[in-house]
Amino acid sequence: MPPFDALTVGDEIASSRYALTRESLVRYAGASGDFNPIHYRDDVATSVGLPGVLAHGMLTMGLAVQPVVEWVGDPGKVRGYQVKFTRPVLVDPAAGAEIDVRAIIGHLDTEALTARVDLTVTFNGETVLGKAQVIVTFGG
Repeated sequence: MPPFDALTVGDEIASSRYALTRESLVRYAGASGDFNPIHYRDDVATSVGLPGVLAHGMLTMGLAVQPVVEWVGDPGKVRGYQVKFTRPVLVDPAAGAEIDVRAIIGHLDTEALTARVDLTVTFNGETVLGKAQVIVTFGG
């Protein structure tokens, strides 16, 4: 974790790409207890009007914050996290899906010693999480 005074608004602090497969979704379903079949069965997903199997929103959200956690080095330094789900991530049965995450310093609070990290999270070039922001503390 760099020192707070070395940060500048606009700094890109991390970028990552995450590959998802249908197996990833099944594993996440088991870990989270979310066994909604729209996350692993095409027939069910299409029967409710979806284009196919979708990644769990919380899985996407969890992956998106990971580069910030790695950058800060301590998950306890993350004091807040918010997103707005704007588009689903369609996971192709053969090709899977890739989520791209870019993390940029959006605001620095010198009094509280916190940084707001703004995330850009995309799938196929389209934003899937809007207003994705992480608050990180640099204080004791």
